[in-house]
Amino acid sequence: MKTCNILQAAVATIVALTGVIPSGASASDGVHAESLELNKSITRRVYEEGLNQGRFEVPYSADFVGHGGRNNFTHADGMAEAKGWREAFPDLKITVDKQVAERDLVAVHWTASGTNTGTGNGIRATGRAVQITGATLFRVADGRIAEEWTCADSLGLMKQLGMLPTPAAAPATDGSSPGAP
Repeated sequence: MKTCNILQAAVATIVALTGVIPSGASASDGVHAESLELNKSITRRVYEEGLNQGRFEVPYSADFVGHGGRNNFTHADGMAEAKGWREAFPDLKITVDKQVAERDLVAVHWTASGTNTGTGNGIRATGRAVQITGATLFRVADGRIAEEWTCADSLGLMKQLGMLPTPAAAPATDGSSPGAP
């Protein structure tokens, strides 16, 4: 066996065992592509099974860390929030618009819609229909979600729910009362 073939066999073995492609190597045998597709299918389940159906059986690592805004959260915190969204929006539907995967990361752009007929996550029932978009970056390790960063249009959600104060009329600068002709 030529040295080149031995090296290729060694790289293929590393990829097959770890799902990680060494720097400078290529995934000509498709193992890397299969790993990326597996990671995408795991993260898609967060939306299709968890948030859409209320079946929260997606595999998370024991040391999962979520990142939302300035705060970190645990898996238990994340599950409580997900259940709160389902309580506030019983008809919640989240569509995965786009997924991009590289190495152990999967980026998901999503659209959420629903009608706020319940109470959850501090939101009282308004009866209003909403639609927002967001993006989540997941890190997957050993077939489990190990980390998550989410950014969503919270301001748009609050506007659609009518939960923002309406701006007061600006005071007149000419001495007349606001709204006076």
